[in-house]
Amino acid sequence: MMSCREQDPQCYEHRREEQELIVPALDLSTHPGHLARRLQQAHTLLWTTIVSEDVTSPQFAVLNTLVGEDGLDQRTVGERVGLDRSTIAEVVRRLAARGLLDKVRDARDGRRAVLRLTAEGTALHRRLSGRTARMNQIFLAPLSPQERSTFLELLQRVSDAAEELRDPAARSPDEPAP
Repeated sequence: MMSCREQDPQCYEHRREEQELIVPALDLSTHPGHLARRLQQAHTLLWTTIVSEDVTSPQFAVLNTLVGEDGLDQRTVGERVGLDRSTIAEVVRRLAARGLLDKVRDARDGRRAVLRLTAEGTALHRRLSGRTARMNQIFLAPLSPQERSTFLELLQRVSDAAEELRDPAARSPDEPAP
């Protein structure tokens, strides 16, 4: 029991008791989420400075996927680039509004819509591809070639595991749970 009024900030016992409840500051350099956020901030800065102020990284990922395999449905493209259903829908809507892709009925299955790059979308992808390569060089410049390879492998592994946490059905039956 405190001998002073609880509202009195000058009370020694009250201050001492509050300080004992305070958790010390954490070293956020050991927190992957904090580091991932900082990496994302740096990536966004480099992207808008070097690659494009008008096309986002997720939008480019969609264009890039369709350059590799045109005529995929929206769900498949979203899965390949790691975007959830609502985000891929918005990205596709914006790209279509800019005339960079078309959403058309599949000739083989009229119930299914597929995405096709327009000539403008293909040309934009070509222009931005070189810029993304340059941005990645700058982004990874602090690392040696071996470190870059290891860093990307580790990021991919953590990203894959995070995707499996979000969608356990995405894991193949042969893989153990994380």
